[in-house]
Amino acid sequence: MRIAAAQIRPVLLDRAATLERTVRAIHAAADDGVRLVAFGETFVPGYPVWPSRTDGARFEAADQQAWHARHLAEAVDLEAGDLEPVQQAARARGVHVALGVAERPRDRGGRSIFCSAVLVGDDGTIRGVHRKLVPTYEERLSWAHGDGHGLRCHEVGGLRVGLLNCWESWMPLARAALQADGMDLLVILWPGCVRLTREVTRFAAYEGRCFVLSAGAVIRAGDAAEDLPDRGRLGAADEVLYDGGSAIAGPDGAWIEPPVAEREGLVAAEVDADAVRRARLSFDPAGHSARPGILRLEVDRRRERASRFVED
Repeated sequence: MRIAAAQIRPVLLDRAATLERTVRAIHAAADDGVRLVAFGETFVPGYPVWPSRTDGARFEAADQQAWHARHLAEAVDLEAGDLEPVQQAARARGVHVALGVAERPRDRGGRSIFCSAVLVGDDGTIRGVHRKLVPTYEERLSWAHGDGHGLRCHEVGGLRVGLLNCWESWMPLARAALQADGMDLLVILWPGCVRLTREVTRFAAYEGRCFVLSAGAVIRAGDAAEDLPDRGRLGAADEVLYDGGSAIAGPDGAWIEPPVAEREGLVAAEVDADAVRRARLSFDPAGHSARPGILRLEVDRRRERASRFVED
């Protein structure tokens, strides 16, 4: 099966424009024979680059409230069908899509954002939504904590595929949960940075004896939507804020495609489930290399909700 990261640029805080770019990339991936294509962390409507560049921790600051309000307005409401263009493209081209979105879920009131990895099947259905367990550092100014509901694998082209967002791939027990669910391919969604992807991509592949596909975006300061009044505060238009870093590693921990910096386009490779089976001879983290009588993991995969409504 051919897999790929679509390392392209979003239009920051413009959901519709970014979805257009996403759909074009899905078609380009299908033309290249790709069966699973992945996009960066919260690619729709773009990664929150502003807190670290505009003194985002100032309490009750009017400019930060304005950024957050725009973030909420452009975030993805799955129940409203905001991803329908992606679902239609996936269905039309028979391609599975792993897409990072800033999700504004109704089951949490619809006014907080979760960093979510959405898996759209090749039939256009949403097969899974994983909300990032713990936002990293300044991300906590923008996103809420997720839950374990998405810590599960999905069958894609004969492989069991799990999804994680950025630095939660460094969480040993998050990886262990997916390994225990039979993971053959781990898809990690990143904002887009070689410095972030070059270590853990290979490490997670070697530890899990699985393929790892890291997908990141290229983001320049000038990629913000033109109607944002403070867009100039992000930097000079051509300043690279995130340089991509999309990469693919094999079950032996070796690079299949090393991290790609700054260049836009597909980072693609063929993967074969038999390579996973061969690698499991010497080590299988949830199988013959595990001692569940001594060490075992308990994972709560219930979706967290703030309220339970009992209707007449």
